[in-house]
Amino acid sequence: MRYTKLLILIFNLIVFSASAQREYTSSVPKATRSFDAALKFYDSRLNEKALEALDEAIGADPKFIEAHMLKANIYSDIRDYEKAIASFRSAIAINPDFFINNFYGLATVEYLGGHYSEAKADFEKFISFPKVSPALSAKAKSMIVNCTFAEEAVKNPVPFNPINMGDSINTAFEEYFPAITGDGKTFLFTRRVKSTTSDGRKTEQEDFYISSMGAKGWRTAQPVTEINSDGNEGAPSLSADGQYLFFTACEEMYHSSNQRKTNGSCDIFIAKKTGDKYANPRNLDLPVNTGAWESQPSFSSDGRTLYFVRAVKGSNNVSQHDIFMSRIGDDARWSDPVSVSSKINTSADELSVFIHPDDQTLYFSSNGHTGMGGQDIFYSKRDSSGEWSEPINIGYPINTPSDEASLLVSPDGKIGFFSSDRPGGKGGEDLYQFDLYEKARPQPVTYMKGKVFDDDTKLPLAASFELIDLATGKIIVRSTSNSVTGQFIVCLPAGKSYALNVSKDGYLFYSDNFELKSAKSSKDPVLKDVPMKPIKAGQSIVLKNIFYDTDKFDLKQESKSELKKLLDFINKNPKAHFEISGHTDNVGSKPYNQTLSEKRAKTVYEYLIRAGIPAVRLTSKGYGDTKPIAENSTDAGRAQNRRTEFLITKVDQ
Repeated sequence: MRYTKLLILIFNLIVFSASAQREYTSSVPKATRSFDAALKFYDSRLNEKALEALDEAIGADPKFIEAHMLKANIYSDIRDYEKAIASFRSAIAINPDFFINNFYGLATVEYLGGHYSEAKADFEKFISFPKVSPALSAKAKSMIVNCTFAEEAVKNPVPFNPINMGDSINTAFEEYFPAITGDGKTFLFTRRVKSTTSDGRKTEQEDFYISSMGAKGWRTAQPVTEINSDGNEGAPSLSADGQYLFFTACEEMYHSSNQRKTNGSCDIFIAKKTGDKYANPRNLDLPVNTGAWESQPSFSSDGRTLYFVRAVKGSNNVSQHDIFMSRIGDDARWSDPVSVSSKINTSADELSVFIHPDDQTLYFSSNGHTGMGGQDIFYSKRDSSGEWSEPINIGYPINTPSDEASLLVSPDGKIGFFSSDRPGGKGGEDLYQFDLYEKARPQPVTYMKGKVFDDDTKLPLAASFELIDLATGKIIVRSTSNSVTGQFIVCLPAGKSYALNVSKDGYLFYSDNFELKSAKSSKDPVLKDVPMKPIKAGQSIVLKNIFYDTDKFDLKQESKSELKKLLDFINKNPKAHFEISGHTDNVGSKPYNQTLSEKRAKTVYEYLIRAGIPAVRLTSKGYGDTKPIAENSTDAGRAQNRRTEFLITKVDQ
């Protein structure tokens, strides 16, 4: 939906109808007959024939104002703004007082055509008339603000160097709506291809294609055959690890055997990867999908939050598109979607939402915020309280008087991907990439990549994992490893200390922590293989996210997430008995270290007892510095030796 919709409303204020009995500004019979014919063609969306009829009408009577106005409206519809401008000016030149809204129409197409100073002057002229409707006057004043912004934006362009992604991605067909994994090595997009249906009809359809990064760049994209159907698949979003694919499927005029059932005109679907293939796409259904239009999903790197676009009825009962969000709970149910923010959604259209893997920066398109014309790309950043900032126009020449949409930003925040039908492409819309200027970049993100496996058999495992911000206790990511390969990918914003917990029924949970001071490039990931120990007597783990102040035994706040995990594990394994043990380095006297280790172990023991664990299942013991697991000659070694361990002492039969 564009500003051209306003022109339709303007034009319809003069109730043109082929059957209406009214006087035109022309009394020439040939002119009025041709105009009536043009109206019929226009009502049937036969724009070329309508324009031919209007040329005949104007040829018969060059001062036929209504004919010039209808030409302006049609040219606006088909986005030929230069001809729309000329037609509006012709109508105004004949009689400027005939229909003062022509000045509004002229100013609007001047704005959409990038003639900002002329548009601004004509909007100002329009509001100077005494009988302008208050509603349209308010819109004109808003458009004057847009014109002023656009003039300044053109004078102060942002850096922009779009490069066509080349033959491996783009073809003579149209390519758009890109998606990418957290490691930046898998690229998936929509391609509109020509095809023949089972009943012989020639048609076009949207299919998914996927490419992987090789030594020489992106490999030739291949169809995602397990998802593609003879219906339409579009607007994909990949989870950071690529395990989940969210996409849009829409109701077709002609139903096919592979037609996906929707609740409304378009719905969001999900498919999970098994091995290297996506399987069994399913409709998300209520509450995400309704009888309305839901599309353009973007799945957050936290593995729990889905952003998407829904068509809703505005306050004036006119349909508009807003951005919504829903979270999946521990019960695998999606929450009722809520509007993402009143700062972001307007009474116009917000589309093409993309949440960056930093989980703090939202990119989207809108024609409701101050912009260059049509749909512009904006970004908003979330603060520590969870509030979104006022959207910022990404600037000219990224934004132009035309529509800009479907921006994707690489995990490291340096590269933007978008679609465009600009000259010099392979055909229609192509996918491009460019260096995103620094101010518009998100927080740098790298990723952790690894494999979960059985420590005894070395076979891969499908396990659940959580990545926790130790400072806040907030779960940053919750996901699962691949059921066939055991592989996982987790996006990591820089500047945080993390706890990693991995769990699977029948195994001890895995505990680790690390600090990520910087994330300058996704080329330097954190590599982490995760061995899982089967539950049996003698198995132990180091509780790496249990923390104490130096020379103290009180548990620090950062320990809470680990303690909860420990408590959950003990409750899920009621036949197992455990020892909590404390260990120190060799700094200080042996009696002091022994006492400190005993007190630290006792602190964890007492926490579990207070939480309801029967004392008969637990023991605590301090070992001082007698069981080092690293050299005490280095800081790193001593840090490893200062630890709390969790040991399975026996398992009841």
